[in-house]
Amino acid sequence: MHKFKIQPLADGVLVKADIAEEKSKGGIIIPDSAKEKPQKGIILAVGKGKKDEPMTVKVGDTVLYGKYSGTEITIEGIDALIMKESDIFGIIQPTTTLELI
Repeated sequence: MHKFKIQPLADGVLVKADIAEEKSKGGIIIPDSAKEKPQKGIILAVGKGKKDEPMTVKVGDTVLYGKYSGTEITIEGIDALIMKESDIFGIIQPTTTLELI
């Protein structure tokens, strides 16, 4: 994974949001103005944590976060969000096809 020139402070995390859906499930193309803001992303960088609270997330984790969480920034040409770890609801664990059945 690429190392960024930004290191979030304390319990901060840098998240690259998933791309918003281009089409609805019925095949209708969604215009940019009507797209939902993604609530899932990949951790790009993490802070060192608070004094007595180590970080739970790590670089490469796929996470779920609130719709209005974080601050949008562009770093090294990548659109990302910087937020506190407490804005993250959970880590999505990788699953295999067999686990979904």
